[in-house]
Amino acid sequence: MQILLAEDDDGVAAALVEVFYDHGHVTRRVRYGRDVLTYHRSSDLLLLDLGLPDTGGLDVLRVLRAVSDMSVVVLTARGDERSVVRGLRLGADDYLVKPVRLAELLARIDAVTRRTAAREGSTVRTVRAGDVEVDLDARRVRVGGAAVELTTKEFDILAVLAGRAGTAVSREQLLDEVWGDAYHAVSRSLDVHLTQLRAKLARPELLTTIRGFGYRFGDLGN
Repeated sequence: MQILLAEDDDGVAAALVEVFYDHGHVTRRVRYGRDVLTYHRSSDLLLLDLGLPDTGGLDVLRVLRAVSDMSVVVLTARGDERSVVRGLRLGADDYLVKPVRLAELLARIDAVTRRTAAREGSTVRTVRAGDVEVDLDARRVRVGGAAVELTTKEFDILAVLAGRAGTAVSREQLLDEVWGDAYHAVSRSLDVHLTQLRAKLARPELLTTIRGFGYRFGDLGN
């Protein structure tokens, strides 16, 4: 896998490049946010530090998401809730706070890339509920005929639920399929993304919460 590493700390960058090499990945390390926008097309995954010297990492993520749906894992020292929420809302596939265990980092990266491969290899399917249309293959959503722009993670959540329309999906299953592991640390991330997803779809009855269990993609009267 081609990894683009945006990290301004030379020591951290050198250690990560060595670990990725040992696990068969090719890494291009950049120091500046502008370089991310230069090299992202030749990479499979971006590992993004938020504390870059020229441009804030969140600004880089915002611009990148306007032109690319490449996988992005944020790896930063910023563990405050505001930064985590903003990073996820802007489209990060995962968010890890330094210091991080290398085994966990590698597992999270593998999970993100597995989900990307699964999306690319999926068959064409379109799910409809009332005036909501979810194209699982093209990753497009329309509500009342109008396109709705979702982040990568928001669509991943919607795809799991829409793919099982009318069926209850547990929180653990949703976490496992979207994040790769039903891990408590990302449970809050699910809540953030669901809130954003519901607001964008503007159909309160579409995603039903099943208290104590999980969620269901409704039929809106169909």
